[in-house]
Amino acid sequence: MTGKLAVVFGGSGFLGRNVVRELAKRGWRVRVAVRRPHHAGFLRPMGAVGQIQLKQCNVRHAPSVADALAGADAVVNLVGLLYQSGSQRFDTVQAGGAATVARLAAEAGIENLVHVSAIGADPESESQYARTKAEAERAVREAVPGATIIRPSIIFGQEDEFFNKFATMASLSPALPLIGGGKTKFQPIYVDDAADAVCAALERADAKGKTYEIGGPRIYTFRELMELMLAETGLRRILLPVPFPAASLMGLGGEIAGVLPFVEPPITRDQVRLLKKDNVVDASGDVGVLADLGVEPDTLEAILPSYMVRYRKYGQFAEHAA
Repeated sequence: MTGKLAVVFGGSGFLGRNVVRELAKRGWRVRVAVRRPHHAGFLRPMGAVGQIQLKQCNVRHAPSVADALAGADAVVNLVGLLYQSGSQRFDTVQAGGAATVARLAAEAGIENLVHVSAIGADPESESQYARTKAEAERAVREAVPGATIIRPSIIFGQEDEFFNKFATMASLSPALPLIGGGKTKFQPIYVDDAADAVCAALERADAKGKTYEIGGPRIYTFRELMELMLAETGLRRILLPVPFPAASLMGLGGEIAGVLPFVEPPITRDQVRLLKKDNVVDASGDVGVLADLGVEPDTLEAILPSYMVRYRKYGQFAEHAA
């Protein structure tokens, strides 16, 4: 039991809730800084009574960030966007928000900071998502030189927004689009392993000031991931190659639909741009990998069946349906 206080920004999200659970298991006191604490009550039972506290905070509002950091020993920033909507913009949330968290952590004398970025973060990228991820990394390094930066590949698990999204699409459509022919490569990492990596980065002295790219044990093409998902759901669907120019038009349509309240765009033009580059670990230079943090990853094949079962026609009884 460390008894130390870790502040987790974005702790109610998919990765965040797993990080909060793992920190509590390791004995940290956890303050979860979220925009809507009334939607994050499910986090409290993940720890002992009083171990996990909720704090209203918006990374675009510096005073709320400073308030959330009061008395903290460590900081984890998980805030990020998959697409832009309303006031939630890549530049103000991913780049500006990360800069605010790091700057105020430095002013508070907090040196133990883990910032979760993404593989593909690149200041020269044509994708605004990737550019602002890189801008965030630069701001974090300038404010807290000893911060640890973690760049995961796509993260999968029970509540992921990758396999669940495409399985839902497959349930409703006779075909699935393979953007750019489905050749883009990914190295999916299980959410529990990603959470272990974040917690290890907080606790290991040799992780300070380093950058890690983390992924699972195997690389897949986008087509292979769709084939695996379809095999686990028992759905037979056409995998339709879509050239990048046509996919950009699909993305534009998705953005138009996303203007409507509570409508998540199926794909955006920025996401299409991201798919033009592989999303796999590159350990060249001084970049570390998952093994350097002492984490042994689970395989996609071991985990995916446990939550794709809900999309099968007969659920867990699908094998006996014939």
